[in-house]
Amino acid sequence: MSCHKKAYITTPIYYVNDIAHIGHAYTTIIADTLARYSRMSGLDTFFLTGTDEHGQKIEESAKSRGKTPQAYADEISAAFKDLWDDFDISYDKFIRTTDADHMKGVQKAFSVMHDNGDIYKDIYKGHYCISCETFFPASQLVDDEFCPECGKSTTIVEEESYFFKLSKYQDRLLEWYENNPECILPKSKRNEVIRFVEGGLTDLSITRTSFDWGVKLPENFNDPKHVMYVWLDALMNYLTALGYGTDDAKMDQWPARVHLIGKDILRFHAIYWPAFLMSLDLPLPKHIAAHGWWTRDGEKMSKSKGNVVNPREVADAYGLDNFRYFMLREVPFGGDGDFSQKALIDRINSDLGNDLGNLLNRLIGMSGKYFEGKVDSTNVAKYYQAELDEVHASLDKLEPLLFDMQIHRYLEELWRPLSVANRSIDKYQPWTLMKEGKEEEAMALNGLIAAILGKVSVMLYPVMPDICTKISDALGFKIDNASWNNIINERNLLEAFTIEKIPPLFPRVEEPLLEQAEPIDQKAEPKAEAKTKKEEKKEEGVALIGIDQFFQTSLKVGTVVKAEEVPKSKKLLLLQVDVGEEEPRQVVAGIKEWYSADDMLNTQVCVVANLKPAKLMGLKSEGMLLAAKDGDGLCMIRPEKPKTAGTPIG
Repeated sequence: MSCHKKAYITTPIYYVNDIAHIGHAYTTIIADTLARYSRMSGLDTFFLTGTDEHGQKIEESAKSRGKTPQAYADEISAAFKDLWDDFDISYDKFIRTTDADHMKGVQKAFSVMHDNGDIYKDIYKGHYCISCETFFPASQLVDDEFCPECGKSTTIVEEESYFFKLSKYQDRLLEWYENNPECILPKSKRNEVIRFVEGGLTDLSITRTSFDWGVKLPENFNDPKHVMYVWLDALMNYLTALGYGTDDAKMDQWPARVHLIGKDILRFHAIYWPAFLMSLDLPLPKHIAAHGWWTRDGEKMSKSKGNVVNPREVADAYGLDNFRYFMLREVPFGGDGDFSQKALIDRINSDLGNDLGNLLNRLIGMSGKYFEGKVDSTNVAKYYQAELDEVHASLDKLEPLLFDMQIHRYLEELWRPLSVANRSIDKYQPWTLMKEGKEEEAMALNGLIAAILGKVSVMLYPVMPDICTKISDALGFKIDNASWNNIINERNLLEAFTIEKIPPLFPRVEEPLLEQAEPIDQKAEPKAEAKTKKEEKKEEGVALIGIDQFFQTSLKVGTVVKAEEVPKSKKLLLLQVDVGEEEPRQVVAGIKEWYSADDMLNTQVCVVANLKPAKLMGLKSEGMLLAAKDGDGLCMIRPEKPKTAGTPIG
């Protein structure tokens, strides 16, 4: 499936002016997913992350805190590294721009570009934004003063500077974009870059003399007052991490397969960086992938609102793998995403709990009840070849989606085999097969479910490594390159094994686990407001409940797999309803006046699933069906479209 032998994956190096937020976590989790998949599929993989520590903004931030720039950078860089280590991010190198080898490599690059005729000395005058570490032409300013990127006031700077001949590479850049349609992802971002370059490139100021915290020019330039522009310094990390300028130890990993970045730094990576590489006569990266920003509950995050999402707190509250899945599934890559606890809880309870976790629980239950925990795939193809073909058709689509940065579609497609598995249980009913003496067919169904869970766990592993390791352990195999080749590439099924009973992987989350954000200037208790007559009347007529009470009710989609009349009863039907558990539930429903047993068979219903069992005419009833009744009679409440048995409602 893979055509590349090497995979060099990078995040941007994060600027040490603040602690890591959800955007940093998002980029890093995507990069970690790509790196884990690359290793699993047998590629020689190198995954780089790190911190960007030079520049005027860092110098000023350190000074305001009474620290040296180095001490301040050490502190923030360590916080980033600690978070990625706690998140089990599988980086191969954590680079810092204050590393001695990095600075030597930057100095070498400066010398090479100068020797190639691409660097010259002149006077620069322009509007400079300290926050963005960027000069802007007057035509781009807001109200002739403010930075078009961050909105902060710019200052007019006039100083001696070395310049890079960016204008020289305008045509070559446009040719690169034209000949490599996927060099910038998503492709809409590529169009933005092309329009910018077509508007004309001016040469780039690449040194500063107004501050000291940065990489000095090579000694042979004999110009000690200059430090290099922070973006020239920072971008070179992708080369210096491989040994450029020191020992070239891993330069055979170049070019990068994917540079992952936020959309706010696309211009630096898609214009400046490839131009620098052209000047150095080095190959250009395969993909520069720019993702969007995150809001919270529809609002921009800010410290003043108190709604900044701390990724460590989310992972601690909801589970790291659940957080990883939510981030990658919730939003198409390149678009802006919104973090809400409701959306996260829905993903955990529905996608993960019901579709994935409950499928494993059903397999454990069926195997234990009918076969003493044994699972054998020998006869799967004999009975269920059509289902296997459907599963493999989905799996074949996955890798291209991943490296086209359509990760939400990767996960969407990966969930289709889980639907096949859950649907197969509903359709073939192992409990019925066993009653009919079709043990071989029932065991083959078990083998099919195990095979699907095994294949899904391998392909989901890069996104949810801890959870998928637990699944594969229960299924008796290890996720690595050998198992990827065996059950994905070669489409083999699992060897016979005895399943391991494990606790449910995704306990249902009933209420938000983090405190809701609230503006820091609005934390006073709200004043009680007088109730309107309409509100008073409503309270008199209906007992109001809180959201916590509502969530105590478990509502699920069920499939009626058997239906019959209750003898001697004018009102009751006896139903067997599959709600995604080991066996169907028995429900006695008083609906016979409006529905016959045939009407109900193989239809879907909404079930109150956590009622205490009751007896009606001596028959045990383990749930209640939702229905609406008025003067025209009664009708069942049903899903608009077919849903997997056991899907939560709410």
